[in-house]
Amino acid sequence: MTNDIYETTEIPAAEREKIEEFVIDMDPKSFAFYEKLRRKAKDWSKDKGGKIGNKLGEYLFLLPDIFILLTRLMKDKRAPIKRKLMVGGIISYIILPIDIIPDFIPVIGYVDDLVLAVMGLKILINDTDPQVLAENWSGEGQILNHVQKILDAADKFLDKNIMSRIKQWLRKMG
Repeated sequence: MTNDIYETTEIPAAEREKIEEFVIDMDPKSFAFYEKLRRKAKDWSKDKGGKIGNKLGEYLFLLPDIFILLTRLMKDKRAPIKRKLMVGGIISYIILPIDIIPDFIPVIGYVDDLVLAVMGLKILINDTDPQVLAENWSGEGQILNHVQKILDAADKFLDKNIMSRIKQWLRKMG
């Protein structure tokens, strides 16, 4: 079963075989970063919670799924080559600890990673067949909805200087 951008549908077996040659299935257990980030975000959300904390935690839980999506898109032959440099840069930014908001700041340090990844996805969405995104998305829900919600929240709550720096970094990569 795959998450279509607009709805969840079952892919017929014959169609699934065609798709499998393009989609790289990655075992999340092989990504220590993925598991570590998810664990930190869930623990923080449970302990520190509150209304804003729980919403932030909900968004941060998507970062590992978005990371896997970007990694899969980087390897997917159907993703636009002209955007793969940007995707590679975003993946590097997420992995590297030197960021606009340093990763050593518990949980909050990953907000810039999430916003940058989502802004990059928004650019990528315009150049990529929506079915390619849907076939590579293994997270819960619909990726377009998540992208819009996170961008709306970032515009409301993130410092304008931080948003400007993220946009500037993305322009350099894009």
